[in-house]
Amino acid sequence: MKLTAVFVTLLGLSLSSAAAEVIPPADQQVYVLGEVHDNPAHHAEQARLVALISPKAVIWEMLSPEQAALTVGADMSDPVAFEAVLGWEESGWPDFSMYHPIFLAAGSAQHVGAAVSLDDIRQVMLDGAQAMLDVTLPPYTPELQAALEAEQAAVHCNAMPADLLPGMVEAQRLRDARLAVAALQAVKDLGGPVVIITGTGHARTDTGAPAVLRSLDPAIKVWSLGQIEEPQTEGPFDAVNVTPAFPREDPCLALR
Repeated sequence: MKLTAVFVTLLGLSLSSAAAEVIPPADQQVYVLGEVHDNPAHHAEQARLVALISPKAVIWEMLSPEQAALTVGADMSDPVAFEAVLGWEESGWPDFSMYHPIFLAAGSAQHVGAAVSLDDIRQVMLDGAQAMLDVTLPPYTPELQAALEAEQAAVHCNAMPADLLPGMVEAQRLRDARLAVAALQAVKDLGGPVVIITGTGHARTDTGAPAVLRSLDPAIKVWSLGQIEEPQTEGPFDAVNVTPAFPREDPCLALR
């Protein structure tokens, strides 16, 4: 499938072409494929890349370990039946029809759940991500912490109390760490390549799962794709796919 991007940043090179297609390097152990969760074009690109990469394992931000275990031996050919097996509708993620092609593209790959539960969120807001992990996270500078808190404020329509913002950043850190730890374990158990399916924020090379991966194993070969929507055209990724914004209601309207 041809990429719908109008701007691609690949390995530090800016390529401007409506027909440009992301071609990831072939020698990576982990590929982090970001998404805007409700954008069908992003999921179509993930499916294309997963088929190209042919991973040994797929790490899912959207699946719990229990849900991922249900994929073993499951018939994935019927999207409605497979969605029911996973209990996807109750999970709160966007329409399963967008994600189903990724499962099919993965073939016989093992599926690994790295979801952060609501109980985890409550705990991390109180205790911080580091207290919930057996690995050491790289420290944030005060400037980076402030920038990430500002991003969380914007994402939440600038409607959240300021004292909750540090906890929201910690929740993101926990998600990043869970994805990274799961990917490293999959590489250890199965070899590469391994794909991570996640929101674009977790694909960031400066703070996301790639940064945690490199802090845990400096020799790891990891490549990240950030998928974002116009008018944004840049970000801390190894490659960027910028697509038209998917039509949706303004989520902040109810708060105004």
